[in-house]
Amino acid sequence: MPPEADGKDKATTVDIPEGAVKNLTVEEMYDKEKYDLSSMEEGDVFKMLDATRDGLTDEEVNERLEKFGHNRLDHKEKSPIIKFLLFMWNPLSWVMEAAAIVAIAVSNGGGQPPDWEDFLGIVLLLLANSIIGFIEQSKAGNAVKALMEALAPEAKAKRNGEWKVIDAGELVPGDIISVKLGDVIPADARLIAAHGGVSIDEAALTGESVPADKVVGDEILSGSTCKQGEAEAIVIGTGVNTFFGRATTLVKSAGDETGHLQVILAHIGNFCIFGIVIFIIAEILVMYAGFRYDYRRGINNLLVLLIGGIPIAMPTVLSVTLAIGAKQLSQHKAIVTHVTAIEELAAVTILCSDKTGTLTLNKLVIDKPTIKTYSDETADDVIHYAAIASRMENQDAIDTCITGAFGDIKKIREGIEELDFQPFNPTNKRTEITYKLTSDGSVHRISKGMSHSILDLCTRDKTNDQVIQLNADVDEFAKRGLRALAVAVEAVPNGKVDGEGNGFKLTGLLPIYDPPRSDTKETIDRAVELGVKVKMITGDQLAIAKETGRRLGMGDNMFLSKTLTDGPPPESGYQDVDDLVLHADGFAGVYPEHKYKIIEKLQELGHTVAMTGDGVNDAPALAKANVGVAVADASDAARSAADIVLTEPGLSVIIEAIIGSRQIFQRMRNYSIYTCSITIRILVGFSILIFAFKFDFPSFMVLILAILNDGTIMTISKDRVKPSPYPNSWNLSEIFTYAIFYGIYLAASTVVFFAVIVKTSFFQDHFHVDHFAQNSQSDDIPGYNHYKLHSIIYLQVSTISQALIFITRSRGFFFMERPSLVLVGAFMIAQLVATFIAVYATWEFTEIEGCGWAWAGIVWIWNLIWFFPLDFVKFGLRAYFEPKHKQAVEEALAKEPSTQEQIVRRRSTIAGSVGAQSRRSTIHTSEGGGRSRRETLAQAAAKYYAPNVQHLSTSHHHRNFARMLKVNGADAPRITVDHEELRRFSLVQAHHASKLLKSPSVNANRRTTTAV
Repeated sequence: MPPEADGKDKATTVDIPEGAVKNLTVEEMYDKEKYDLSSMEEGDVFKMLDATRDGLTDEEVNERLEKFGHNRLDHKEKSPIIKFLLFMWNPLSWVMEAAAIVAIAVSNGGGQPPDWEDFLGIVLLLLANSIIGFIEQSKAGNAVKALMEALAPEAKAKRNGEWKVIDAGELVPGDIISVKLGDVIPADARLIAAHGGVSIDEAALTGESVPADKVVGDEILSGSTCKQGEAEAIVIGTGVNTFFGRATTLVKSAGDETGHLQVILAHIGNFCIFGIVIFIIAEILVMYAGFRYDYRRGINNLLVLLIGGIPIAMPTVLSVTLAIGAKQLSQHKAIVTHVTAIEELAAVTILCSDKTGTLTLNKLVIDKPTIKTYSDETADDVIHYAAIASRMENQDAIDTCITGAFGDIKKIREGIEELDFQPFNPTNKRTEITYKLTSDGSVHRISKGMSHSILDLCTRDKTNDQVIQLNADVDEFAKRGLRALAVAVEAVPNGKVDGEGNGFKLTGLLPIYDPPRSDTKETIDRAVELGVKVKMITGDQLAIAKETGRRLGMGDNMFLSKTLTDGPPPESGYQDVDDLVLHADGFAGVYPEHKYKIIEKLQELGHTVAMTGDGVNDAPALAKANVGVAVADASDAARSAADIVLTEPGLSVIIEAIIGSRQIFQRMRNYSIYTCSITIRILVGFSILIFAFKFDFPSFMVLILAILNDGTIMTISKDRVKPSPYPNSWNLSEIFTYAIFYGIYLAASTVVFFAVIVKTSFFQDHFHVDHFAQNSQSDDIPGYNHYKLHSIIYLQVSTISQALIFITRSRGFFFMERPSLVLVGAFMIAQLVATFIAVYATWEFTEIEGCGWAWAGIVWIWNLIWFFPLDFVKFGLRAYFEPKHKQAVEEALAKEPSTQEQIVRRRSTIAGSVGAQSRRSTIHTSEGGGRSRRETLAQAAAKYYAPNVQHLSTSHHHRNFARMLKVNGADAPRITVDHEELRRFSLVQAHHASKLLKSPSVNANRRTTTAV
């Protein structure tokens, strides 16, 4: 049955077979050409599903679970073999695979067989890395999955005649569910009761930005959000038999989203690959054109760069570090719903915090001695009126406070019959009850809410003096940090529920107090020390916000939300709205659209913003923020929009999460600097040894270096690190600068050591060790290529390279910050193995000979001498970079208006940083064009790192289905429509789907639709 012109479905009556839910197959029940549960009469729905308003029994539920399955969309996992092989399919692995091909297919000639040793070594290294990555990421993925189970959506359903809160995945067709403001609809259902004007936001499904009003009989769709009112409904579809489930089956994206971590991996990988290409070209020119090397000798040297320059373990190390970090954050009562948001949390510079429940206790009390009355009623009467206008069930904090102040909740509505109740909604900010006195049958109304909302509502006995007095009382309350809740009453002479009243009369003003948390002031001070500015964003009056800010020591430089559109007050000194938003301590009288605008402004100024919220009205701002934080007891809508969900109240939990995320980020940054440094030291060091001394290092020994390095560095994901005192972000230019300086320094340590060995007799004179003379080109071993010398250089390169991790992991002197025992243990084992190989191993196939303990001792002493100055290299680089970070933080924390110089400098600093991308963590750069060639290359390479980060995914379907379909250009998804699935799709749902799948214009959204 097609939809009517007004958008409502025409109810239809059909012949329902007996025991339909038991006797019909699932396919038959959801064949919309026969039985359309979304449009048939309500009685037929109950008959079809064999259900009653008292809900299902446990036995019926078990039967239906077996038939219909759980209320979830199962994700089809890839074959473990495919997942394993994909670890060897990325640009870094391609370089290693190219090296393997060179070893087996190109390394021949000169009377020598192919380089089987290097080939097998490379293959084993690739397999070892893939095995370790597969195992570690499976563990990490299981840890992330366990965290997600703690946030499993719940639903309120009537079972065995009683309301119960159950796992939403346990819902079955025929269940009776209850939904209220802020709930995410857990399954497709039909309304059977509605209270207070039900409004459902279906934007995530249909793309319609305006919430749809729903009445009894209307269908509500799984995944939509209740924006207003309360309702009861009967479930008609679960899992794949919902609108979202059908649409997900119909629509299959041909390309994966590119995550931020993938782009970072691509940038670092491209840096290493680009360096390898440059030095390979240089070596080819020098060796073949300059030195006239024979073919095979040159190929062996090229293999050294191919093998040693690639950080093959990097994708595994970084992604596993994130996943393990997410588990660690959960121990601080912060559950990460988007694991890659940890990067963003570490970069947070501004935290926009709601006041109630986060900065304060959210345990409201009425200060009875200071209640204000404006009529003949007493203070107790005003409390009683307010209690009547409160919910008796599903109470919010204010209702709990008021009914608690009255006393016995059972006596509140004695002698009263409720006729209609309008629950609180964020638009009018009040509740309203219409009731009848059983004693005389008269009908009355009571409304309670924000003082100015109630004052605007009042018309009876309202005078100018009363308005002045009310405003004065509100200001008085505000100075004491009290919230003002006004109460008004009216009679309904005609006795009808929707009848016109005789006008609301203001009766009283209740002072409600929400005291600050005992640890909030200390926590805000701690946040400032970390370079994070805390802004209060509240819907309360400005005076209350300022008083709370003064009590908490966060300042009272706050403004009303209207300044966001009207501009800063003339006396404020701020140049424009941007400057005001940046430096203000907070905003009051804020509505959802204001929160969104504040975050948008701060992001445009280059700041990474975290936003806390708990209600459905906070969801847009939580989704817009770089890091959305749903506080404890947040609504389903807020939790689904957030990146981090707190399981404990208070601001201190957020600050602990920021500190934890910075530690996680430090581990990733430390490794990135380390691995890029090793690439530089290999490329520069061994190239110079060839150019200056014609020294040919055995390629197989570079493989041993890589294996020991990777084995050691894998443990960095569990290392003890100090968090940065400043917000962190992926400043790749800084990382590459550190890497170049460290790499060149380490290369110099090797080149100078080699020169001292072969060009002087210093070691021979003082330690009586072997002297290495230069052989002629006609010798079997030309140049300085002595087997024992190979072992010595191997040990020197191996030991000081691995020791670099202790420099990159510390902010001060390396010995002042204790590493984890795992890292120390792995390092010691690797050093022992490397030392024993150099001292004792005599391997003809790789041209090394045991150098003995004398040379080993010389190497260790030499490396120690060169190692200690590395700290001073670090301090020098920090002295260059940190003032910029410190200056940016100080300017953000300042309350004074920005100077023009500060504005220009801030924009310059922002432009040089990577990581200001908005999270979700997908990066779409198709808008605006102008991407650099480097960014384009990184985007192209990033998708190949998906297997390394897919275990970080916490959701296997798109939260915003409509938005996914609206992606333009090359990133637009390919749509595949299965004919059988489309036939089973309901006409009503197909009507919705057609709006989603239809392009608004030929050029706006090009997709390919294929009928199978």
